[in-house]
This record gives sequence, structure tokens and C-alpha cells, in this order.
Amino acid sequence: MENQPEALVHGRVLVNGAEAKATLLADGRITWSGIGHRVLTIEKEVLGFAVEGSRIRLKAIVDGSSDGACCVGCKGRERGLARKDFVFEPLTEESREEWATKLREYVESLGRPKRLFVFLNPFGGKKSATRIYAEEVKPVLEDAGVQIHLEETRYQLHAKSVAKSMDLSLYDGIVCVSGDGILVEVVNGLLEREDWKTAIQIPIGMIPAGTGNGMVKSALDSVGEPCTPLNAIVAIIRGHKRKLDVATIMQKGTKFFSVLMLAWGLVADIDIESEKYRWMGSLRIDFYALQRIFHLRRYNGHVSFVPAPGYEEYGEPISYESVPGCDLNDTSEVAPHHGYQGPDIDLGKLKWKTISGPFVSIWLHNVPWGAEDTMAAPNAKFSDGYLDLIVMKDCPRVGLMSLMSELSNGGHVKSPYVTYLKVKALVLKPGPQTADSSKEGIIDSDGEVLARGAGTYRAGLKTPMSYDNLQITIDQGLATIFAPL
Repeated sequence: MENQPEALVHGRVLVNGAEAKATLLADGRITWSGIGHRVLTIEKEVLGFAVEGSRIRLKAIVDGSSDGACCVGCKGRERGLARKDFVFEPLTEESREEWATKLREYVESLGRPKRLFVFLNPFGGKKSATRIYAEEVKPVLEDAGVQIHLEETRYQLHAKSVAKSMDLSLYDGIVCVSGDGILVEVVNGLLEREDWKTAIQIPIGMIPAGTGNGMVKSALDSVGEPCTPLNAIVAIIRGHKRKLDVATIMQKGTKFFSVLMLAWGLVADIDIESEKYRWMGSLRIDFYALQRIFHLRRYNGHVSFVPAPGYEEYGEPISYESVPGCDLNDTSEVAPHHGYQGPDIDLGKLKWKTISGPFVSIWLHNVPWGAEDTMAAPNAKFSDGYLDLIVMKDCPRVGLMSLMSELSNGGHVKSPYVTYLKVKALVLKPGPQTADSSKEGIIDSDGEVLARGAGTYRAGLKTPMSYDNLQITIDQGLATIFAPL
């Protein structure tokens, strides 16, 4: 018979008014028996507790479909989570003090965040972030006794500016109540700091409150949990972390740090050009996708890459010196600047392959989900040191419509018209449309436009980069995110 965990404290108490025999075990389980047998696990289900006179109020998160009678292993995977209080009233003052002391010691041993800096984007997605924070996020953080500094973003790149200058020593993590855009701004701000090596180690959490929510969807889905604000904030409170690869996109010394995706061709055109139909709400993507399929564009260009082990069969061999666009590494005339410069890697010593266009779409992904309903790269990992490359050179319209319908489950990568592989580095040389050389394309990264070519939607707007050669490299596990068990 296995040894039972040590009892840290036990005795008779009142639980929600009913007398019971209760025990706090060394493995973090709280058990009590009276009418039936009940269990709470501190690590998974107890958010925090408060001493109220002779009572101790346990603030828990439990399976929402139950009455809390048996809470072991409740993770909200199917039926959702719900907040629930359990009021313990030890029969003596000495017992109450012992319970409070042992509970506090165990909770503190878990290393949970105590102070969080929260970015809230009130303008993103359906403009629901303010309500989500007030109704679903803040109450749970208060139950857990977390100190909160709230910052509402007021303009584009506001979060980046704050992350670049804030005193990180005051906080145990940063939380983004938004879509993926604020997360990307925070990462870019941290990596532009002089102390970027320590700054990028601060864990970042995401609450789905935007249009895409691809990163938090990827994190929660990796353990089978639904993408909800409650599941997301509980994962942050529990304090578990995982590493995240960061891609450096470079063009003549200009850098952009990406954690989600890069797109050129069909996907980027749909994502960005559909903005003209924002009045349609979420239907705008499907509506505009049909337009682009029936009036399909193909783009000239090249994509050259260093394949991951096991993917060497793809593409034609090429030396790095012959890679179209490899001259973008020449930054000799660019003034030096502070911050992260990208991974220290000698690209010339790697074995390169190339694929020439025309292309319908080039899609590069760091995590599986690009949005809550788009599993772009089903084999992507958070910190494997590779990016997942999805290439489409051609596809008949009927096949393309079928392929697009498979985006919700990742089935599109099995199409004979799709090449799907992993790469360590990549150089993109974008070209014009095959049907009209005076018209170019859009390059989109993490939902933001990096470059707009000639003749594109809103081509006159300033962008961080030009419609020209881009180099993308990956740094394994550079950033840290809060993640569920």
C-alpha cells in the first residue's frame, strides 16, 4: 500500500455551516468528510483565501457543472469553470491560526505571481476587453490576492512604448487583455531595451479579448482547454510557464520581432484587404476570401530556407551567396542601436534550399493557431527552434475553397497543393503579380502590415519595411509565457 502524504493540519471544522473532519495534506489536497467525501487541490482549484474573523474563506475555481462536491481534477475542458467559495470555520482560535499558516505557506510555495502589470486594449476586436476585464478577469485576480497595475492602451504602439521603459522589478508578469497585437508590441518593446536579456524573461500572459487570439488559443488548446477568458486568467494565476520562440524579421538593419506568423499572398491579402468590410463584422473574412478565390492572384518571387532535420527533400539546393535577397544582411551603413540584434547564427554555413514562384500564398507560423478558428500549422511547437512554412504555388478554385474550409482543423496542410515543412531560417524575395507587373502585394506579420507594395490596398500608408527582401531567423525559447498545465 502506498504511503499517504503527511497531514499538515487536521481536525473538526464547519464547512459552509456543516460539521466535518478536514485535513490539509502535504501534496496540497484539502479533504473533508461529513455528508460525503470532498476534495480540493490547492494548485489547480484554490485561487486564494481570506481570514474573516473566526472563518477562513477559500476562493476556488471548480467544474461549473457541479456543486463543488467533488472538485478533483476540474479543468473546465468541456463544461467550463466557475468561481465558488468554501467557508471553513475551525472550532478553536488555535486551529484557525494553524490552518491559515499552513495554507499560506503552501500557496506561497507554488511561486504564483503576486504583482501583475495588465495591458487592456479597449479598441480591439469587438471592443469587449473592458467588459471582459471587469467581469471575468479582475474578480479572479482579486480572489487570488494579486496586486494589479492596469494600463489602458490609447494608441498604436502604446504598449510597446510602456514595455520599453517600465520598471520590470515591480512585477511578476505582464498580462495582455487583448488580441495578439498587444502581445507583439510588448515583446518588441522588451527586446528593444538595453537590459533585454533580463527583460524578455518576464512571463507574459494573454486573455482572449481581440480579433485573432491565436497565441492564447494555442496555449490553452495544447492541453485541451477551451479558449475563454476564465481559463486564461486561471492559467496565469497558477503561474506555470513555458518558453516561446521569437522570430527576427530583418530588412537592411530594420527589425521586427514576431511571435505568431508572417504571411504573403492570399492569406495576407484576405487578412488586410478585408478591413474595408469591417462593417460586416466577423463575416468580412469569409466574404472577402470568396472574392479573392474567384479572382485569384499569383505572385512572382522566391522563398529560400534552411530546412529542419527531416525536411531536406524540399526545394532545390542553393548556396547562401546565391540566395535571392541574401544581401540584406549588409548593415554596415546602419548606425548601431541598443537592444536585441537577433540570433547569433552564421547563415553562410547552413545548407539552403529554394523554391521559386509563382506563388498563391506563403505562410510562416510559430504556433499552431493563427486565430481561434484557424489552425494554420498543426505541427508547430512553442519552443522547438523552428518555424512552420506553408507554401501554396497553385490550386484550382474548387480545390482552394475545399482547402480553406479545412483551416479550422488543420486539414489544409494535407492538400496535394500545399507544401508544409519546418525551417530554421528563411529569406523571402517578394515579387509582383503575374497578371500585372505594376501591382505588388502585402506582407503581414502578427496581424500588422510590415510592407505594402505598389498598387495594393492603402499603398500610400507608411509601413515599417518596404516591399523587398526579408530575412527571418528564429531564436529558440527566447521569450516566456504563462501557460496551463
